[in-house]
Amino acid sequence: MSRVGILAVLIISACGAQEAPLIRANTILGDAITQPLTETAGDTIRGEQLFVSRNEGHCILCHQVDGLDAEFQGDVGPDLTLVGDRLSAGQLRLRIADYQLVQPGALMPSYYRIHDLHQVGEAYSGESVLSAQQVEDIVAYLVERRASGDDA
Repeated sequence: MSRVGILAVLIISACGAQEAPLIRANTILGDAITQPLTETAGDTIRGEQLFVSRNEGHCILCHQVDGLDAEFQGDVGPDLTLVGDRLSAGQLRLRIADYQLVQPGALMPSYYRIHDLHQVGEAYSGESVLSAQQVEDIVAYLVERRASGDDA
């Protein structure tokens, strides 16, 4: 994946995309962005709020988390109840930021990406769906979804 991810970023950059990628190839290690996108640590409470927000994070539309107080959780994407046991913070970060770098053509949108997008309203041009801090907040929330309940 590392070579594929790097190649994807380089190809997008070389194609004269209107916006420079927010995620640089040198920040991806394997299938993860190992370093946080911000200097401020993610907040699990804000992360949960974003996760269930149908207007901001949109996560709940496709994913579910057992025990979460949210109606009509989605089933298009994988169940994220114990995602902290399967994926590291870095792996979660890359998947939220730009899942297309992990699995090109996947249905999951890229939430921290501004380059190579199509049919974006003029008011949203040059803006990512989530800010770097919002990505970190969701990562903080999801990394705690573990069977053991231990911090990652």
